[in-house]
Order: sequence, then C-alpha cells, then structure tokens
Amino acid sequence: MLAPRALILRGPGTNCDEETAHAFERAGGHTKRVHVQALAQSPSLLDDFQIFCIPGGFSYGDDIASGRILALELTQRLGDALHRFHERGGLILGICNGFQVLLQTGLLLPDWDTGQRSVTLAQNTSGRFVDCWVHLQAKPGNCVFLQGLDHFELPVAHAEGRFTTSDEASLEKLEAGGQFVLQYAQTGDGQQTNPNGSIRNIAGMCDTTGRIFGLMPHPERFVEATQHPAWSGRLDPQADGAGLTFFRNALRVIGKDVG
Repeated sequence: MLAPRALILRGPGTNCDEETAHAFERAGGHTKRVHVQALAQSPSLLDDFQIFCIPGGFSYGDDIASGRILALELTQRLGDALHRFHERGGLILGICNGFQVLLQTGLLLPDWDTGQRSVTLAQNTSGRFVDCWVHLQAKPGNCVFLQGLDHFELPVAHAEGRFTTSDEASLEKLEAGGQFVLQYAQTGDGQQTNPNGSIRNIAGMCDTTGRIFGLMPHPERFVEATQHPAWSGRLDPQADGAGLTFFRNALRVIGKDVG
C-alpha cells in the first residue's frame, strides 16, 4: 500500500514548509511542497493527496493582518477545491500562520461560515512577539491529530496568537461543539503557561468533523527529543518528540481509510 501523501503549501513569507515536510516524512508519509500559485492554477493537484497542510511563517509579510492575504487567495481561488478535498475525507492542518489562515477562511467554523467572522487571533496581550516553550493539555474528542496525547510541551513563536471571539455566544457555540481541543496548561509547579492571553487558554481548535485542525504551537519543531532545550539528562535522546504524534496520527487515519 502506498504511503499517505501530504501537500505542504508554500508561498511568499512561509518559512516552516521544509520542517513540516520533514515531520510528515519522519512519520512515514510522502510529501510535496507546492507553491500557492501553482495550486491555484491547477487545483486538481489536490486529487493526488490525502493531507493538506498550511505551515507557519509570515505569509505575504502579514502586511494587512496575519494570514489575511493567503486566506483570501485560498477562499477566492481554491474554495471549491478545498470543499471537495474535505468532503472526500482529506485532512487539513494549519500550524501557527496556518491556523491564522484557517480562521480567516472560515474553514474551522461551523458550516464553513465565511460571512461575518466572530473568531480571530489577535495581537498578544504583551504587545510583543513571543518565542518560548509551553505546556499544553489535549482534549482530543474526535480530533484526528490529537489522539493519544494528554499533557505535553511544544514551542510557540508568534505575535498574533491570542484567541478571542466577538461575543460570548460564539464562544459557547464552539465549545459546545467540542471544537476547543488544545489548551495552554500548567507547568509541573502549578504555573499557568499562556503566552498570548488567549481566552480560556485556547491554543488550538478543530472543526466539527475533527478532520480540520489549527494550532498556534509548532509540532514540527519537536519530532525528536534532542530538539527540546532541556533534553540532556531529562529525555532519552533516541525518543520521539511529542509533536511527531500529530503527524503519525494523520497518516494512521488516512491509512485506515484507504486500507
């Protein structure tokens, strides 16, 4: 059986596509990095893949707002193709800037609502770019990518990662739908880690099917134990990093679907 294939989107300003491709390949998949213009010209390229990933970076320099321009491009030029991709069982992952893009497109919202957006990722409450490791708590529900994960660590690096909603009703609707599957958590000594001030410590969310997932932390930056700054004397250098589970989960689900 052929290994599942992941399309890693790249474009002006993206800078995590190679690391993300490496993570999928280390998990046992095949990848191809495809420029957004090439995909827009030939949307049928998606037919050869089972996973679509928008990696981190600063797409189009985040000149208007983080992820806004790339989101507009995807919505206007690839909206129908992404709908078909999802409907046939494809998985969609957005990491950091990719999460920002997914929210801007409406792909993570119920019924793919692209009208008035009630959810966004705003500037960090500190007003500064943050680059650190955080503790996370997974509540997987039906989220494909988080199965088997509980409490773990990943790095973050962003200036606009504060999850917020325009009203309490929108927040309650998403929570009732089981979409808040990843939160910033406490350290071993009881200190809360929330690097951006996200409401309810939200670090990531999935759509109602569990097959579209966006998160601010970077799982592709922790696929090997030695990528952790405190690995020496604390972690087995031969062990896998927690982030590798995200990619293995995706490949496992696709393998079951096509097996």
